[in-house]
Amino acid sequence: MDEASDTYKTIEKPSEEILFKEKKSKFYGYAFPIATEDEVKPILEALKKKHHTANHICYAWQLGIKNQSYRANDDGEPNNSAGLPIYAQILSFEVTDVLVAVARIFGGTKLGVGGLISAYKTGAQMALENTKIIEKTIQNEFLLTFEYADMDKVMRIIKQEQIDIISQEMALNCTMTISVRENDAEKVNNIFHNSYGVVITEIE
Repeated sequence: MDEASDTYKTIEKPSEEILFKEKKSKFYGYAFPIATEDEVKPILEALKKKHHTANHICYAWQLGIKNQSYRANDDGEPNNSAGLPIYAQILSFEVTDVLVAVARIFGGTKLGVGGLISAYKTGAQMALENTKIIEKTIQNEFLLTFEYADMDKVMRIIKQEQIDIISQEMALNCTMTISVRENDAEKVNNIFHNSYGVVITEIE
C-alpha cells in the first residue's frame, strides 16, 4: 500500500456565502462539511429559510472514503443542469464528506441548459474555493485488553509508535481504545499481538 492511500481531503468548516450573478439571476453558493446523510436535510431547510425567494436550491454531496456514496439534485431545474455540475466540482476538488449547495433567485432572463450548467458549476467552484480544504488520515480503531501489571509495557509501545488513545479504563483488568493510522494498522496489530498478556481486537 502506498503512503498516500490512507489520506483523504475534506473541508475544515462551512464556507462563507458567495454570490455569482448571471443575466440578473443570483446564485448563492455554499459548502458544508458533513459526516452523515442525515445532516443534509436540516442544512437545506435552513438555506430555504434564508433564501425564501429562491426558485431553486440545487445541491450535491459526497460521503465516505473507500466506499463513497453521493447524490446530485436539480431541485426542479432541467435534468442534469444543476446537481451534476455541482457534483463535478466536488470531484474536481477531490473532496469528500461535503455538501455543496447553490441557491438561485431568478432574474427574469432564461439562461438555457448550457447557461445553467455553467452558472451552477461556477457557484459550486467559488464555494469550494472559498473554504479551507484539509487532508486527513484514515484511522483504524483497536481495543486493547490487558492486566494492570502490563500497563508499562502497553504504554511503552504506545509512546514508541505514537499511537492516539481515545479512551481507557484502568482497573485490575484494563481496557484501552486506540486510534492508528491505516498504513500503520497491520504493524501495530502485530506488535500487540506478539506482546504477551495483551489482547488486541479491531473495532469495525
